[in-house]
Amino acid sequence: MTRNHNHSYEILHRVPFYDVDPMQIVWHGNYFNYFENARVALFADLGVDLFEFYTRTQCLFPIIKTSTKHIYPLRYGDEFICKATVVEGKTKIVVDFEIRLKSDGRICTRGRTEQIAVKTPNMEIMFTIPDEIRKALGF
Repeated sequence: MTRNHNHSYEILHRVPFYDVDPMQIVWHGNYFNYFENARVALFADLGVDLFEFYTRTQCLFPIIKTSTKHIYPLRYGDEFICKATVVEGKTKIVVDFEIRLKSDGRICTRGRTEQIAVKTPNMEIMFTIPDEIRKALGF
């Protein structure tokens, strides 16, 4: 199947007080929570529930690699949009993220996660994403 476009999903969020550090900006580790919320929403929009898939098939999808580029800091109370876009789904699942301020569209952060398929209980790495998941992601 040839993909014509990458599937994306956006969520709106406001920075809560408990996400900021003593410098009054979002602590770097909290960006992964924002990415995760957007990734889960993207997968739900595509009909993908990785936990349900695991309970049926004993196949896990651990994140094996992350990257983040911080461009402009988020601060307490900022409303922002986190966009998740699936860009690969054949041998691994790769999702790109972009966080931008709702007020002016300024890009604050870009990121990426990579996941592989692992068959339990032996923790065997699968070298392709299972067909059901791959097709739902558009690959």
